[in-house]
Amino acid sequence: QVHLVESGGGLVQAGGSLRLSCAASGPTMDSYVLGWFRQDPGKEREFVASLDWNGGYTYYGDSVKGRFIISRDRGKNTVYLQMNNLKPEDTAVYYCSGRLSFGLYEPNPDEWNYWGQGTQVTVSS
Repeated sequence: QVHLVESGGGLVQAGGSLRLSCAASGPTMDSYVLGWFRQDPGKEREFVASLDWNGGYTYYGDSVKGRFIISRDRGKNTVYLQMNNLKPEDTAVYYCSGRLSFGLYEPNPDEWNYWGQGTQVTVSS
């Protein structure tokens, strides 16, 4: 069982930056992919980025490619989402997610096994 706890959300102006953190606890993380999704009310949960914990490989959704960076600190068992050049359309609740590493890119939220509680990110114009 993997337990995920996000932190770091908040309010930022357009063009600014935020860094989200997701602390993971449970069994060894080497067999897992960790990721970030986001969801606006009334919309489907959208894939943002994922990272293979063992090899460090990453994958990004088209809407954030070139602006967001996903990374990990193995010693702290924490995955980060550095969000740069934020836009109002990035406003959403951001969720940390985890699944066994059957593939780096999986946009279907139903295929992810573990979820954090979510953290709100609001970008003002």
